[in-house]
Amino acid sequence: MLETTTENVVRSWVDGWIVSRAAAPPVVEPWGYTIDVGLTGHVGRHVFDATGDAVREADVRKVAGSVRAEGFWIKIFADPAVTAPWLGPDWWIDDEPGYLMTVPLTPVPAHRLTAPDGYHLRTWTRGGVVRALVTDADGTLAARGQIAPTGATAVADQIETAAAHRRRGLGSLVMRTLAAAAYEQGAQTGVLAGTPDGHALYSSLGWQVVAPLTSAKYLGLAAG
Repeated sequence: MLETTTENVVRSWVDGWIVSRAAAPPVVEPWGYTIDVGLTGHVGRHVFDATGDAVREADVRKVAGSVRAEGFWIKIFADPAVTAPWLGPDWWIDDEPGYLMTVPLTPVPAHRLTAPDGYHLRTWTRGGVVRALVTDADGTLAARGQIAPTGATAVADQIETAAAHRRRGLGSLVMRTLAAAAYEQGAQTGVLAGTPDGHALYSSLGWQVVAPLTSAKYLGLAAG
């Protein structure tokens, strides 16, 4: 079983995230990882591999100070209330912490993978990523998500429930479906970096917080 208190959780998340998003392989840095993403508004990202109190202010300041590309992101597994002063005025910082979370993967009974009346669940795999889609009777998107198994771990990503379809168990259905698929492929531990909105859903399904998450995007020198 993967230990949930060390930097290997961060590396597992990085490895699964790049598969999920079809990003470049990570470049290993002394403080963590640099990933080329290549999207407008998300050119790339720096991810620190330390968590909580182990995150070094000097490392964050040095790395943040070296960024010059607008749309470059930084991910720090510590509370933004602590890390925000280290980044400076050129950064947009989400003032609500996200969460690095893990869960042991176990078999899921078939009856727990059935969509409620009026909804249809479809899954498929492409490029090593398992996707789950829930639509209503008209074919409208109700909920979705994906998971990238990478050996012993699998990273859940882009979990979403449409506003008009919330509180109907669809997010839980997507998560169970993805977890079951990853377990069938041999993954033992699920990993994700969740938003504040998703925290309640994941916690209800047994996911545990390893560390808070600061998300920040470089806006350019003009912003400062």
